[in-house]
Amino acid sequence: MKASLTLKLDQLVRRLEELNALLSSENATSDMDEYRRLSREHAEITPVVERYREYKAAKDDAQAAKDMMADPEMRAFAESELEAAEERMEALELDLQKLLLPRDPNDERNIFLEVRAGTGGEESALFAADLLRMYTRYAERQRWQVEVISESPSDLGGYREVIVRLAGHDVYSRLKFESGGHRVQRVPETEAQGRIHTSACTVAVLAEADEVEDVVLNPADLRIDTFRASGAGGQHINKTDSAVRVTHLPTGIVVECQDDRSQHKNKARALAVLAARIKDAQMREQQSKEAAARKSLIGSGDRSERIRTYNFPQGRVTDHRINLTLYKIADIMDGDLDELIDALSAEYQAEQLAALGEEMAA
Repeated sequence: MKASLTLKLDQLVRRLEELNALLSSENATSDMDEYRRLSREHAEITPVVERYREYKAAKDDAQAAKDMMADPEMRAFAESELEAAEERMEALELDLQKLLLPRDPNDERNIFLEVRAGTGGEESALFAADLLRMYTRYAERQRWQVEVISESPSDLGGYREVIVRLAGHDVYSRLKFESGGHRVQRVPETEAQGRIHTSACTVAVLAEADEVEDVVLNPADLRIDTFRASGAGGQHINKTDSAVRVTHLPTGIVVECQDDRSQHKNKARALAVLAARIKDAQMREQQSKEAAARKSLIGSGDRSERIRTYNFPQGRVTDHRINLTLYKIADIMDGDLDELIDALSAEYQAEQLAALGEEMAA
């Protein structure tokens, strides 16, 4: 194990001892906010320290086996013990490196998922609806809540644009690599000649912003327009100016919401989406700066990048970032995304481990 890693782990051992003393003191709960913060830190550090203790125990076992080799009668047994201890040490060191990787602060957040039709006209809008169903089915499998925030239907039942809010455990963590261009190759329902067409949609995964901490919206920077909602909704929704359009003047970001009869609710939803978009833009700017120093293919968050192709005639889905092809398109379109998501997460973790190794070698 590298000295830099050992130094960091020894620091965590000392910090855990400090936290144990602080949390067991008589006045530990006098400041409940501080108590909760220390408790969270304690919960984060404890598994790392426990694994480090296992590593040191395996290291002691390895040393004992080496000492045992001096006895010719015990040599064969000692070699077997040494091999087992070194294998444990290797596995535990990898576990420790993974535990020390910086955790994405947004991983626990809920998200706004935006799907927009791109090139391909009506077929692209229909594919947008298919993608929305895919993510909705996946959300159902994860027992997440799904709420439609805004939708712009197409003439044949697709979507020119649709925004949904997904709420639950680890939503951003599981879906954060879905942002980008999604391409479909298939024979459209509107194609009379049976020719295969290529269409595209853009998916954006936006971490929901905290109302107070993350994004401060200055009222002077906002232009808020109300207008009469269009589309289905009955007589009431078409007779009142319940729809809301919010424009963020410094960035030019525009959000419309007209899905609720209440102007107040539409405004609140639009502002929430706006805050998430501004937060996302800030995150992508930071990621692009990091990518200038070290290219992170998966975590780049580039909306213009084509990340995945869905080829219906061949029954395959290919993720171009990790060159993974799965021949189970029906299952994937029905929300069976775990194999794709797990592969992307593993590759991203490998990138992080490689970066950690470079930092420790420097």
